[in-house]
Amino acid sequence: MIGDAVADWFTPRISAALHAAGIKTLAALTLRVPRRRMWWVAIPGLGKASAKRVEALFSAHPDLTERARALVAPTPAASIAPWEAFVVPEDLDGSRGQFRAPKVTCVLSANNDYEAVNAWIERHEAKSTQRAYKKEAERLILWAVVQRGKALSSLTAEDATAYRAFLRSPTPNARWVGPARSRVSPEWRPFVGPLAATSVKYAVSVLGALFRWLVEQHYLVANPFAGLKVRGGTASSPVDSGRVFTQAEWRLIRVVADGLEWSYGWSKDAAHRLRFVLDFGRGTGLRPSELCDATLGDICIEEFNDGWIDVVGKGAKKARVSLPPMVRSALNRYLTHRGLPTSHNLWHPGTPLIAKLSGEDGGITPARLLDVVERFYEAAAEVVSESNLHLAEKLRAATTHWMRHTHATHALELGVPL
Repeated sequence: MIGDAVADWFTPRISAALHAAGIKTLAALTLRVPRRRMWWVAIPGLGKASAKRVEALFSAHPDLTERARALVAPTPAASIAPWEAFVVPEDLDGSRGQFRAPKVTCVLSANNDYEAVNAWIERHEAKSTQRAYKKEAERLILWAVVQRGKALSSLTAEDATAYRAFLRSPTPNARWVGPARSRVSPEWRPFVGPLAATSVKYAVSVLGALFRWLVEQHYLVANPFAGLKVRGGTASSPVDSGRVFTQAEWRLIRVVADGLEWSYGWSKDAAHRLRFVLDFGRGTGLRPSELCDATLGDICIEEFNDGWIDVVGKGAKKARVSLPPMVRSALNRYLTHRGLPTSHNLWHPGTPLIAKLSGEDGGITPARLLDVVERFYEAAAEVVSESNLHLAEKLRAATTHWMRHTHATHALELGVPL
């Protein structure tokens, strides 16, 4: 029966995970399962194997889905949830969008906007690109449904103009803006604050590309973001000087990092890893995603002891980045702490450059790296706030990408050609 408790049909472990997510009946569960491809990701404690057992029940009883829609109200319009957990009301999912092209001419099998956007995201192989594009699509879908009461495929050119203004000032603030939180946290919000002009321009550019692709696939008949301009969104120099630490500021930051274990309560493993990330990131200028994807097999030590690391950057472009002596020394210290050999002839090629603290296989993820570095920046800001308020404010605004800007600025100051 649609009103049965989930505990009547599933194991205690599965039932406990569902209960913790507020899902107590088959009716409530039915609204989650058919709406999202990886619906179970947002439910802590429910893995892929358990999710398949849940899906098997609904496969055996397909009539449950239709009966549940008549009995259970959809997610309230005012609620905000991440992409994988947000339940779009059926009349706003785009299956009957105002600007949908005739299905007979569409080359996508997608039945709604969520599936169509997912198809676009999956066209990009780089995980970092998928994350960035997913964030922009997620924000727009949430805004369209919650703020405008429209499906993505029903947005007009006037809606696109309104969204540009919204990005500069997401309101109401309590609904849209909040501190960085885990995607499974009820405190998660799509924004941490208003977007700068360059960020607004990037968002508009990404969304324009999304709609252009949907038109090309004959899913939509028009692109509401076509021709939308953003004032002040052009960078005036190749390096954003507002997101750079001076050499004096960097020396002070490294002094704080050197005392993490003794003065600020970090574990030895966490402190050694953080110092390595700072030294390697500033010394090479690699993007956070490139740092996380790198393995020891990507490092090459050539004749005369010259060191390089091979990376694959944006657009799948391959590059070879020099490892100066300071970076080599930082790598040797970090490997020694991890109990690994410093001789490249003894390295296992698949060993991650930046390790997890838990001892699990695989390297750190870009999202986790961001959390670690920002946690350090916040601690450093507290240390320097009394003596250097300007640096404290910069630290509180900084991200992992600042190390790339800092690397470029310091290199230019030392005479490296642009």
